[in-house]
Amino acid sequence: MDYDDHCAEIVHQAELLGSHLDASTPLTTSVPSCPDWNLAQLLRHLGEAHRWVEDLVRTRATEPPPETALRVLPRETTETPAALAAWLTEGARLLADTLRAAGPDTRIWTPLPSGSPRFFARRMAHETVMHRADAALTLGADFTVDQRVALDCLDEWMELGSLPEMFDFHPDRRALLGPGRTLHFHATDTPPEAAADWLVDLTGDTLAWRRTQEPAAVSVRAPLTDLLLLIYGRVPGDRDTFAITGDQELLEFWLSQVLFG
Repeated sequence: MDYDDHCAEIVHQAELLGSHLDASTPLTTSVPSCPDWNLAQLLRHLGEAHRWVEDLVRTRATEPPPETALRVLPRETTETPAALAAWLTEGARLLADTLRAAGPDTRIWTPLPSGSPRFFARRMAHETVMHRADAALTLGADFTVDQRVALDCLDEWMELGSLPEMFDFHPDRRALLGPGRTLHFHATDTPPEAAADWLVDLTGDTLAWRRTQEPAAVSVRAPLTDLLLLIYGRVPGDRDTFAITGDQELLEFWLSQVLFG
């Protein structure tokens, strides 16, 4: 996916999320995959995140703006589901327009190496995908993702999780490293040309990954969307859709250490 694709996907995913809501949607329902939030807080967080990034990109910020609005989220709401969905979509469109106007290579602050809107376009596209998953799982709605979007989500997750800076943010992750520690993930519902295989290699001095089909200490086979939900920490590995062979304790330990998004 390229920059324009990511900009468009932010809006598309926000619209899809809004389509999960109707007049009877209980906004105070707890979100199992984000247990500190109810549905209204989830939507508020995502909409405020869109607006936070929009402000950062529009002003060409060289340091992060305050995050209070997207972190401090009241549990009660007087808004209707329709109003909240419209507000969410409005913010997504505003963000996409601002990203397009700025272009992918403008210099701005980013939390990880990049320093350009390109980072935020991709991150916010995937943030919106995963919070749509949170809403769908909460409401029992169907959740599917286009193949190219799901592949890009997983690639970004692997890339960010393998950055050396992650040890600075999460020193405990060094405990993942060790001889023979490899994990393989294979999507069972994609064509061969999709190359939907990821190998996580924990045998060196850093976390590493590559797109390849190799033997590993533990292997997970599942449909692509299920792999996405598992690796992003949205569902447990005991679903019938997962075929796990090898060192399941390693898988569980790795998943417990690398949650984000």
